[in-house]
Amino acid sequence: MPLTLPRVIGHRGAAAHAPENTLESIRCAAAFGVAMVEIDVQLSKDEVPVVIHDDTLERTTTGRGPVIDLTWRELQALDAGAPFGRPFAGERIPDLPSVLALCKELELGLNVEIKPSPGTDVRTAEIALKTIDAFGPIGAPLVLSSFSVESLEAARDLAPHLPRGYLIWERPADWADIADRVAAASINFDHEQETPESIAAYKATGRPLLSYTVNTAERARELFALGVAGVFTDFPGRILRVA
Repeated sequence: MPLTLPRVIGHRGAAAHAPENTLESIRCAAAFGVAMVEIDVQLSKDEVPVVIHDDTLERTTTGRGPVIDLTWRELQALDAGAPFGRPFAGERIPDLPSVLALCKELELGLNVEIKPSPGTDVRTAEIALKTIDAFGPIGAPLVLSSFSVESLEAARDLAPHLPRGYLIWERPADWADIADRVAAASINFDHEQETPESIAAYKATGRPLLSYTVNTAERARELFALGVAGVFTDFPGRILRVA
């Protein structure tokens, strides 16, 4: 049965309006009316699944250095809100269980992007999936995605019931074989890297297409006209108006 997802997915919550990948950003996305948000998960030094995009801390927190060099306790001491703006000071890096709990409370679908630090592809997938399984259903759709083929293969083997999106930035020559190998439920691509012809090739696989990160109404309309099923956006309110 083909995967069905919302037309608009909040990218890292509502990243244009609140500090990305924080609980406040997820609440903000829900307030705009999205049915699903996307977050990034990697591991702390002590293998806690933490929700942050970059593999280093400087851009989005008051910390410095690689995420994987700090324990969960050390990461909790950092401010993930102040770099975005003073009104958000004190917002913390969440762990995956906190996000699962909030999405369950808000009845919000969740796209968990597995974003491993170098050399942790399989382990990050294992721990993320174990965490999701231990938490139980969130009462809304939950899907996985990753740029890492190793992570997707691990997810295929460990949690075949969870749909997997194959994330593509620069399209490899064997992308179609990879999509088949990981049993991808969707192909998720960077709209700035693609042409109508390459999008048509993705569409010909029969999988739904998702595109990131789409922040203008005009571009969203173009992609929907090309058959894209849904888009990830930092501006959910803006894109919901044309979905």
